[in-house]
Amino acid sequence: MLNLFEPGKIGKLQIKNRIVMAPMGIGGLAEPDGTLSPEGIDYYVARAKGGVGLIITGSARVSQEIEYSGGVRLLAVNGSTYIARLSELAERLHNFGAKFAVQLIAGMGRVIDLASLRKGGAVAPSPVPYFWDSSITVRELTTEEVERLVRAFELGAEIARASGVDAIEINAHNGYLADQFQTALWNRRTDKYGGGLEGRLRFAMEVIKGIRKGAGEDFPIIYRFGLTHYLDGGRVVEEGLEIAKRLEAEGVDAFHIDAGCYETRYWASPPTTQPPGCMVDLAEMVKKVVKVPVIAVGKLGYPDLAERVLREGKADFIALGRALLADPEWPNKVREGRLGDIRPCIGCYEGCTKRLFEEGTYISCAVNPMTGREREFTITPAAKKKSVLVVGGGPAGMEAARVAALRGHRVTLWEKGDTLGGNLIPASIPGFKQDYRSLINYLSTQIKKLGVTTRLKQQATPQLIEEMNPDVVLIATGATPIILGIPGVEKDKVVTATDLLLGRKEAGDSVVVIGGNLVGCETALYLAQKGKKLTIVEILDSTARDMFVSSRMHLMKLLAESNVKILTRTNVLEITDEGITIADEHGERGTLDADTVVLAVGLKSNDELLKALKHKVPKVYAIGDCVEPHKVINAIWEGFHTARLI
Repeated sequence: MLNLFEPGKIGKLQIKNRIVMAPMGIGGLAEPDGTLSPEGIDYYVARAKGGVGLIITGSARVSQEIEYSGGVRLLAVNGSTYIARLSELAERLHNFGAKFAVQLIAGMGRVIDLASLRKGGAVAPSPVPYFWDSSITVRELTTEEVERLVRAFELGAEIARASGVDAIEINAHNGYLADQFQTALWNRRTDKYGGGLEGRLRFAMEVIKGIRKGAGEDFPIIYRFGLTHYLDGGRVVEEGLEIAKRLEAEGVDAFHIDAGCYETRYWASPPTTQPPGCMVDLAEMVKKVVKVPVIAVGKLGYPDLAERVLREGKADFIALGRALLADPEWPNKVREGRLGDIRPCIGCYEGCTKRLFEEGTYISCAVNPMTGREREFTITPAAKKKSVLVVGGGPAGMEAARVAALRGHRVTLWEKGDTLGGNLIPASIPGFKQDYRSLINYLSTQIKKLGVTTRLKQQATPQLIEEMNPDVVLIATGATPIILGIPGVEKDKVVTATDLLLGRKEAGDSVVVIGGNLVGCETALYLAQKGKKLTIVEILDSTARDMFVSSRMHLMKLLAESNVKILTRTNVLEITDEGITIADEHGERGTLDADTVVLAVGLKSNDELLKALKHKVPKVYAIGDCVEPHKVINAIWEGFHTARLI
């Protein structure tokens, strides 16, 4: 038996395996008052059905009085009204043998969202700068307010136990309010809750005692915190280890170890550019100084890696977050040896965190549109089986073919190239984009298993499609790179990012990338890591604008560390034999030497076939980049929903 599927214990709680669902905010799966919605229950049940041993909810507020929260929805446990839905969830999770923990949060503190700030202000242990606008100073909590928060944890624990919850996790990570109390950078109090480490830990110590009082002495408590913030003035590893030792002595039953805070969000929320298992070493450090179980987290959705972490004794449990958004059946598939059937997380944040914090909607997943709508978007057999032709083997086309085949349609896929993947292929070339290659492999494996007839090197024409006479045609012909009308663009030294990544041309030692959004910046990093000298030229005032904040933060950090020069508000006037001629925002001209000039200024839709089929085929649908160049989430979701409804 794999170590992943050996039973484990946290306190007196017996857990069937070593796989934990990490806590993640659920946004619109919580009602405005903090009650878990029916869709939220379905969301968690799907992960229990998928084989997870312990499910930890997203943060639940113990109080909604001291800190207003309206911008980002959180669960709540500050009254008996919340028992009904939590009890229903506990019962349904237990039916699948999963244990159930609720993560309790004191509040957001200095990192609370702007919408909440405008309505109620922000509080913190001390009057420190507000994260989103340093010109604003947050209000210091009074001693009486802190004591009220402690009592609120006691009530929250009572509610949890009365609801059939099996354990409580304390959210003391990522620079949220509890973390602010234990960190000298944000806690400058002079009362009993401040001063040295003993004072800064007093809030945590009292919260632990309050939970014991509310839920019982034997009730399991997990403490999640970052061993280090990787931030000047923040917590360092040595202090983190001391915190773990002191809290173990206070009765914590397990530690859930990550890193970072909002200033270094690419640790607490590791993006594509972070390596797999990026925080395992921190869990291992804690395991060496405590006797209670340690839960590791951070890009562990790779079965071999997850198993190795346990086998080598670096942690006692493995926590999966976004991997379970992408595929709730991850545990069952690993246990059954169906590794090729695991839908991979691609680390993009487009379907999960970005939806919560930038769009204010429910948590979902770029590669799994069913996440958060498990019941509504269930794939059901088609009432009438049809012949379906999918033109284009990129992510939209493959996902549409997969879903159409699952519904029982007779599906044929034509791809003009010699392999499947579309624009995912060049996107997957950099080493830090390996998960995109996994997505290609997953989709191509699924359509093969489902009996989709796939024809490579098949150019689609209106005549061939009319001759085939399918009931439905799905056009997924993708997009091609835009070629700017710059003087000199025809020179041999000019290459599109796509052609360069595909190896159709090699880059010289000095490279200028024209275009500073995601593709341009990632291509620059890829080349810089190969030892090239890079400059990015962007006409707008910032780069990587189309990325989620934590992904952008880490990419920009890596570009800086790789000595990539970035010029914004800069226009390219001409490409010359020596390099390029540029002009800044004031019209001042200059030159940049370059052996190679890479074009990364966007894509244009391949919609010629779509236009040609108008009025010739009764049912034609366009999906993916041929409609408008977008991201993976748009391609997958359009393919999924179109095929789900035909």
